Amino acid sequence: MGLGGVKRAFKFRFYPTLDQAEQLSRTFGCVRLVYNKALEERTRVYATESRSMTYGQSSAALTAWKRSDEFGFLNEVSSVPLQQSLRHLQSAYSAFFAKRSKHPTFKSKRKSRASAEYTRSAFTYRDGHLTLAKQAGPLDIRWSRPLPERAEPSTVTVSRDAAGRWHVSVLVEDTTLRHLPVVDQVVGLDVGITTLATLSTGEKIDNPRHERADRRKLAKAQRVLARKGKATNNRAKARVKVARVHARIADRRCDHLHKLSTRLVRENQAVVIEDLNVRAMMGNRRLARAIGDVAWSELRSMLEYKAVWYGRTVVAVNRWFPSSKLCSACGQRVESLPLHVREWTCPCGAVHDRDVNAARNILAAGLAERRNACGGPVRPEPRQWQRHGPVKQEPRTARFGIPAPPGGGGGQPFNAPCMIPPTIWRDSRMKIATTGSTARDAPASMSE
Repeated sequence: MGLGGVKRAFKFRFYPTLDQAEQLSRTFGCVRLVYNKALEERTRVYATESRSMTYGQSSAALTAWKRSDEFGFLNEVSSVPLQQSLRHLQSAYSAFFAKRSKHPTFKSKRKSRASAEYTRSAFTYRDGHLTLAKQAGPLDIRWSRPLPERAEPSTVTVSRDAAGRWHVSVLVEDTTLRHLPVVDQVVGLDVGITTLATLSTGEKIDNPRHERADRRKLAKAQRVLARKGKATNNRAKARVKVARVHARIADRRCDHLHKLSTRLVRENQAVVIEDLNVRAMMGNRRLARAIGDVAWSELRSMLEYKAVWYGRTVVAVNRWFPSSKLCSACGQRVESLPLHVREWTCPCGAVHDRDVNAARNILAAGLAERRNACGGPVRPEPRQWQRHGPVKQEPRTARFGIPAPPGGGGGQPFNAPCMIPPTIWRDSRMKIATTGSTARDAPASMSE
């Protein structure tokens, strides 16, 4: 089954000429200047006049800046990237007002990402040649893979990283994506540091430790950088060498995560993961470097968007679910399980590998998360309080021998046991164990 068109960005490396590099560097500087100038103006207007500044007003201010003698050089670059920087600022403010992010900050010349975005009116693409506005010739792009058939670029983003590498990201609408055939296999995923991921099937995927492999080379480059004088050409060259080591580590990590995520999505109909708070875990000074190297958040992001592409499902289990402390055989929970204990024995006699047992519990919890044995979600959703008009109050009849809760609607009463056959109860006891109950908690009429 097709998806009817999915926006996909394809990133390629290119090698500009001296004139192209100079023009693009000037464009990057103008984009950063317009963004900072617009942010300063919006902040000033709100502080002095107590009103917000819209995108249209920012665009009018940009026109005035171009006509002034002080910022007349803005006319030397394409106007489209400058307008796109205003749109990016508007998106940043929208996210800020929606409480999804912090207040926008100014862009730095050395720390911020150097990039410029061109829409359809600012470039031409014909026969595999991409030419940007204000450029005399096409870019020398290394097409490492072909674009989708009959795909026309809608947006082109040119960037330069800290290592001095130039990249162009081409956004197209891909109509060739198809959902993969449905398979019966589902898998639970427990991420870690010693092993990058442990599957509920018992397979363990080793952590490549890309940062550790290049740690000595990185430390040497950083020592050389520290000895260079500030604001010198030698320091700039040493900074590029450090950035190249970081880029090599990031590229190898990204390549490994892409291969792993693609394999998991292709082989399984559903992938169950944990909803980890990685940002808080990075506060551990002893484990921050190792946690940053494994890139759990990046792996989850890859799984989620590839699952949408190929018709798969990714389920995230609550971060407070005790996956390591639950016995995957009987559902009993142990009181304490220190991190150094990698293998433990349950009172029921089952011997568990800590990571494999956690992956199996995550899988069971994820299956129950979507739909439990009663036909409803395992964890109660936040109650949506609504204002109702005056209605006639009538007594409600008890169902299954348990009175309905005050204010509750029809259907099954609150905390009422699920009326399911004993065979289904036994088969689904692992799902119900995710809420803290086991088969021993069932009523006598159901456990017989």
